Amino acid sequence: MKQIPNLFTLLNLFFGCIAIVFATQSGLTPMYNEKGVPFTDYMGNQFINLPEEIWFASIFIMAAAVVDFLDGFVARLFKASSEMGKQLDSLADVVSFGVAPSVIVFQFLRLSYSQQENGLDTSMLLLLPAFILPCAGAYRLARFNIDPNQSEVFKGLPIPSAGMIIASFPLVYWFEEPAWMLSILQNKWFWYALIIILSWLMVSKLPLLSLKFKDFSLKNNLPKWLLVVVAIVSAVLLKWLAIPATIAIYIIVSLIFKNKSA
Repeated sequence: MKQIPNLFTLLNLFFGCIAIVFATQSGLTPMYNEKGVPFTDYMGNQFINLPEEIWFASIFIMAAAVVDFLDGFVARLFKASSEMGKQLDSLADVVSFGVAPSVIVFQFLRLSYSQQENGLDTSMLLLLPAFILPCAGAYRLARFNIDPNQSEVFKGLPIPSAGMIIASFPLVYWFEEPAWMLSILQNKWFWYALIIILSWLMVSKLPLLSLKFKDFSLKNNLPKWLLVVVAIVSAVLLKWLAIPATIAIYIIVSLIFKNKSA
């Protein structure tokens, strides 16, 4: 029974590895018409798109997030929490919510540069900032593991939240397709800004609410129930964009209620 939570944690890692495969499987691909002629934009540039497989990476990152939640629940259920489980969980999280999302960012940066003249010859150095994300996430996890005072209030954005934000964008790109959002997701400056913001949020010491419920009373869990309502309403109105929107509101609510939760 004591190893059951660790099996869930390893499944988290397994899903993260699969996500990396889907995010890297095809790379950027030219789009051709039925005659085998590449599509071009109005300036005559060859149209490049992301591999369709990349949205499967998002699905597996989200599956890893579900399993990541369950391993803690199962550990408490079987009273099988251990120091090994804590360290194993962090190792799995670095892969599933750090490395896998960073590969998605890497691909979107390639997409952005591919639309420029000679874009496919873009220097690798311009794409490498994507991998700042897992470095920031690993730092945040290491700090969390040695800090015993992060049960009620987290210090900095948890790496699963950062990973989920990034994982939502391929799903928006493939299934939502609002023109303004596609334009943003094809803009390299959006991705550079996102790297900076998420990395800073992870390594910062901003007090953010832990979402664990000790009971289900409204009095003791007002900000948490507020977030549940926001998440449901956002899912209905915003679809996949609800993920970054809900996490942004989570940060705002945490700062509003920080004195109460501390």
